[in-house]
Amino acid sequence: MHGSRSAALRRARSAALIGLAVAVSAGCSGGDEGKSGEAAEQAARPPGVHSWTSRPCDLLTGAAPAEGFTLGSTTDSASSDAREDLGENGARPLYRQTGCLADLKAPDGTFWKLSTRASVYEDPEAAGHAYRVKEDLDRAHGRGPEKVHDAAYAIPADDRGRPGRTLLLWNGDLVLTVSAYAPHGSTEHDVQQGLERIVGNAARRTEDGLRDHDASSPAP
Repeated sequence: MHGSRSAALRRARSAALIGLAVAVSAGCSGGDEGKSGEAAEQAARPPGVHSWTSRPCDLLTGAAPAEGFTLGSTTDSASSDAREDLGENGARPLYRQTGCLADLKAPDGTFWKLSTRASVYEDPEAAGHAYRVKEDLDRAHGRGPEKVHDAAYAIPADDRGRPGRTLLLWNGDLVLTVSAYAPHGSTEHDVQQGLERIVGNAARRTEDGLRDHDASSPAP
């Protein structure tokens, strides 16, 4: 069990480092259509070991969600019970889920929404499988995943007419989903940059907050 977990983490680390190289290359070549700031914020990290928390909203405090934005009321959504996921070949790997729903206040006084959902798996291979299945489903439904790096992608989102953006990220034993929504009446073009920064910042802080920084780094 330990050997398969280590091998999976090594494969995940290799994939993440390849994605990082691609992101850096795109930023240097100017081929990211002016999104080099976002690419730098969402660059792939070597996979780590993550822990479940009962207070996921605490991971978003202490810094602005994006420039000029403030974090308002928050609601933790966390269950310590392990869930079963339908894995490959009929396997049912276990994972635990935690998430946060938050109100954001923009510089102009309008209110946006932010949600995070983190699934921490017992087996990193199962986490990678779950991420790939979700990506394939989004592609099959024509949502056209936008690659952020090799282990993360973004899709447009909508909440009863509110334009939004969803980022999905895989890192080791973690699959993370972050969504942000602008106010009603907003146009996707006008709020795109704000949405990108909010989901990027929230994803980075959540992943970092769940990461066990004392755990040994996977062998290359």
